[in-house]
Amino acid sequence: MESRHLFTFLVVVEVGSFTRAAQKLDYAQSSITAQIQALEAELGQPLFDRISKKITLTDAGRRLLPYAQEISKMHALAQDALRFDSELSGTLRIGAPESLAAFRLPGIIKEFRGRYPQVQIILKPGACWELTDFIRSGELDLVLLLQPETEFKDIHIETLIHEEMALVAPLLHPLHNLIQVEPHHLKGETILHTETGCSYRILFERHLNHHGVFPDPKLEFWSIEAIKQCVMAGLGISFLPLVTVRNELSEGKLVKLNWNDESQRVATQVAYHHKKWMSPALSEFLLTVQKHAVEWRKEPTIC
Repeated sequence: MESRHLFTFLVVVEVGSFTRAAQKLDYAQSSITAQIQALEAELGQPLFDRISKKITLTDAGRRLLPYAQEISKMHALAQDALRFDSELSGTLRIGAPESLAAFRLPGIIKEFRGRYPQVQIILKPGACWELTDFIRSGELDLVLLLQPETEFKDIHIETLIHEEMALVAPLLHPLHNLIQVEPHHLKGETILHTETGCSYRILFERHLNHHGVFPDPKLEFWSIEAIKQCVMAGLGISFLPLVTVRNELSEGKLVKLNWNDESQRVATQVAYHHKKWMSPALSEFLLTVQKHAVEWRKEPTIC
């Protein structure tokens, strides 16, 4: 039994005429007649008495009416429930490396949650290679990545911003007086590193090694906040995305060394599986990310 036939039946009952029902539904009158005849054939009984130019419900039509009304009501409720669920509720599983989770995502999540408070967001931190694996396995819906610009055949990926990097040191560090800091100047310096596998750490170490510099000793941290505190305490220097140290530089708590970071820059990218169904909630989250990326590209450079 087709629901559209039942809806047409209800409209005919409401307006009391096949002609007026056709006008209300914007159908040809022949379509209204065909739908009612199909419904009558399926039920094996006439639903309307057609006497003169007036139509009235038969006994079968009167018995069908409350069921048709209930089906119509449930159909509308089902549409509303699914519309509410897809736009305003559900769960989004988002991944990002620690630096982006701390310094790029909070503003995005705040705006999104303000508009869609019923959507639950689960944030999973991880290294970029882990996050792409989670996209492939379906464990995450969308991830932000911080790495050299990368493309994948099975993952849709979009570059949002090319991140400027900063070699930062404590106040009064002697390298701050140099017009240009070169790799050989870092011999003997203590480098405070992010975790093994971090994309910009790999680029930085590769650049130093290419110039014959293998700094030692070195300290490794998972937390960028811990690195910044240790640099401010005079324990060493560190190579970090500018966005993660912008406040400390502006407040004079750290200094930015004159380091050429061109070969070590990374990009913030957004990625999701190319076969992923873009629910309204996920689509809105992606639009919010893209909106914030426009503002990120306006951020001033700190010299």
